[in-house]
Amino acid sequence: MEKILIQISLKKTIYTSEGSSVLDINLDISNKSLITLFGRSGAGKTTILRMIAGLTKPESGKIIFDDSVWFESATKTNIKPQFRDLGFVFQDYALFPNMTVREHLNYAQSIKDDNYISELMETFGLNSFESKKPQFLSGGQKQKLSLARALARKPKLLLLDEPLSALDNESRINLQEEILKAHRLFSTATILVSHDLDEISRLSDKVYNLENGTLTEGNV
Repeated sequence: MEKILIQISLKKTIYTSEGSSVLDINLDISNKSLITLFGRSGAGKTTILRMIAGLTKPESGKIIFDDSVWFESATKTNIKPQFRDLGFVFQDYALFPNMTVREHLNYAQSIKDDNYISELMETFGLNSFESKKPQFLSGGQKQKLSLARALARKPKLLLLDEPLSALDNESRINLQEEILKAHRLFSTATILVSHDLDEISRLSDKVYNLENGTLTEGNV
């Protein structure tokens, strides 16, 4: 049985065009697993990722990560994002225009490891672009760089917020392969947010549907 890496029990009020609703999230994630959060737009999937990352503060509850407390409302514990052992890949790449591919990966590392950076560039097919800046990369190459950068600090948890939504179908399929390859190679627990049913069925160990503020394990 896989060890539980992260235990999440959180409440947060969210506001949409349809009014307010309360997220009441209870989720245990096993080490090295890849799970997907699925649900309609505005249901709160991205908010869940942001609460785990420390970018959005929950109203109550706790996050226990590998026996460390990241958040606990009762004790007013709230570890800053930079001290949480995770990588986050956003929809919009969030790359620095003045940095090359290799500079992005160097910048992301707290402990420098050139061999690991070379391994990441090899894994994501970025070797021939290491001196290129983002404006000279395609959408697929930018997203590969975003994934590689998120893994550069060797996190135990990777958060993917619809990372392939802006890509064409061919690029999406290629990047799905890259995500699976990286997940298996680097043994990083991963939480993916996606609307694409083919993508979900191809990548996920487990799928959780977010509806009316709660998560239910299901099938695609």
